[in-house]
Amino acid sequence: MSDRRDFLFELGTEELPPKALRKLGEALERGVREGLKKAALDYTEIHWYAAPRRLAVHVTELVSAQADTTDERRGPAITAAFDEEGLPTRAVQGFAKSCGVEVEALDTLETKKGAWLVFRSAKKGKTSRELMPAIIEVALKQLPIPKRMRWGASSVEFVRPVHWLVMLLGEEVVDATLFGIKTGQTTRGHRFHHPDAIYLAEPAAYAPLLESEGYVMVNFSARREAVRAQVMEVAVGLGGKAVIDDALLDEVTAMVEWPVALAGNFDARFLEVPQEALISAMKGHQKYFHVVNDAAELMPHFITVSNIASSNMDVVRAGNERVIRPRLSDAVFFWQQDRKQPLADLSARLERVVFQKKLGTLKEKSTRVAALTAEIAVQLGGDRAQAQQAGELSKCDLMTEMVGEFPELQGIMGRYYATLDGAPADVAAALDEQYMPRFSGDELPRNAIAQSLAIADKLDTLMGIFAIGQPPTGDKDPFALRRAALGTLRIIIEKSLPLDLEQLLKNAAAQYALQGKVAISDEIIAQAFAFMMDRLRGYYVDKGISRDLFDAVLSRRPTEPRDFDLRLRAVEVFRKLPQAESLAAANKRIGNILKKVAGDVPDTIDQALLTEVSELALFDALSKLTDVVTPLFETGDYTAALTELASLQTAIDQFFDDVMVMADEEAIRNNRIALLNALHGLFMRAADLSRLQVA
Repeated sequence: MSDRRDFLFELGTEELPPKALRKLGEALERGVREGLKKAALDYTEIHWYAAPRRLAVHVTELVSAQADTTDERRGPAITAAFDEEGLPTRAVQGFAKSCGVEVEALDTLETKKGAWLVFRSAKKGKTSRELMPAIIEVALKQLPIPKRMRWGASSVEFVRPVHWLVMLLGEEVVDATLFGIKTGQTTRGHRFHHPDAIYLAEPAAYAPLLESEGYVMVNFSARREAVRAQVMEVAVGLGGKAVIDDALLDEVTAMVEWPVALAGNFDARFLEVPQEALISAMKGHQKYFHVVNDAAELMPHFITVSNIASSNMDVVRAGNERVIRPRLSDAVFFWQQDRKQPLADLSARLERVVFQKKLGTLKEKSTRVAALTAEIAVQLGGDRAQAQQAGELSKCDLMTEMVGEFPELQGIMGRYYATLDGAPADVAAALDEQYMPRFSGDELPRNAIAQSLAIADKLDTLMGIFAIGQPPTGDKDPFALRRAALGTLRIIIEKSLPLDLEQLLKNAAAQYALQGKVAISDEIIAQAFAFMMDRLRGYYVDKGISRDLFDAVLSRRPTEPRDFDLRLRAVEVFRKLPQAESLAAANKRIGNILKKVAGDVPDTIDQALLTEVSELALFDALSKLTDVVTPLFETGDYTAALTELASLQTAIDQFFDDVMVMADEEAIRNNRIALLNALHGLFMRAADLSRLQVA
């Protein structure tokens, strides 16, 4: 085995952006991994580290150099390399000269197509010491940094000022200069507990030495778990349970090098305000974890994570309690101000807020959404008046003081205010649940009014943005149309709602027409429908459904997502049947035959013209099954219908073995085509089975 040594790179900076730290660490590792692969440098493992003031990667057992290789350069064919007397031609002499050797030094390459002269030369691999600086530099340039900064008089740029660099291969420093700083062998500890330099004898000492001497838990994952464990333990001491949000946990982990969790308290009178508002104040402004009791009710405590192990933690606790008090007082003030008028009275203010300049104000959007919500609710068996009310109130809480301060409370505050105003429970719930699903895997609206409002709101936005010619492109999706489309599809499918998506889009377009905003053509509606079908494909692919199966159903263009799902599940079951491969091939063959028919495809079967035993058998089997499967297809029981049709395999195979479809006599030929057309039409009731890849 070639010589192997560990490699370490550390970049020391000012405090890095907490919300980006984890992504930066992962991206640095990914960049180094790709660089090592491209350079053909073998290693055992690679680990990334990230703390507020540093990013690092540790590569274990990195080879000392690339493997030596042999370059091969092909020259003239043997037949063109020598003349009749066996002397080198000018062509081969020129080739040898370009390679810097005599003709005699060339080798011969034998292939199936003939023999050639070749020049082979050994190429010595570069050392890891030579290659690693460039690999690191490329990885740093590829970090996902939206905005870089300069510092001092330097022209170099990074997300934060860089203060030190470590680059070790084994016990030796790899000489390099990045960001105007030379690499070295010393790191730095905690800004307050150990600001002095720490000498690193070898890469393996990096993480343990920083933790034992430098008061820095440099391993992000380990530090994250330490924060979680400490917060949970402190909460138990308070007699409650800490609610740990993963995004907040990542952010807090990115803010501390040496986590120390401690509890603080606030006045119980603040609990008169909706707990979501208090939680937003604690999480958003102060990065505190909140504590709940066994009934999931907020307790008058919070847990903060300090970056220092103070000799007097009571002082730290008092400081945090002093800071949170005005934040919670603000929440009380906003709550009291908002309660001075009914939620519905805020509707007039929506006229002053533009939704999109070509699509009108939020007031106009609310009017469209209310009408569409009422239409959908009736289809779902909901109350039209309540649905109309929910739509009209849907955006009013955006005008409240509370949502103005805490935008993440949109919908939630609407539910509270509507409830206090005496609105029906389903209406109040709909104001909150209209935004569901808020993220992947989120819950869906629970009642018909909420489901109708959620769908109407999303489709109004989607249809309007398509109408003005601004659909998502690449990574740009400012109105979150992809999320809106997927959310709508999830609600309809997972709640099994009997709704026609194409008709819903037409209804949404009609509301714009009533307001005289934009003219929405059938072509634009088709584009929006196609966009949503593409989102539907991604939805099913994520669930493990193959693309060919999806396309088999899509080819029939079912416009009800619930019906689409039933077909898809049925074809998934069908494909596992032993007859599936033969029937899929037969459907493809039938489809090809029907495509070649000139003019209209015959659709009338004359039983008197069926003379062959196999075609009679197929006709009889088809006739009997048609009566069985037709009602199954009509009620959406596609699984049972396709399972019944699978019994036709033997008759179909025998038909193609014994019968010449394209008979010379026109009447017989047309009759056989009509038989196949009837068979094909029956199978196509669910999906185009010829698209299945079953082999």
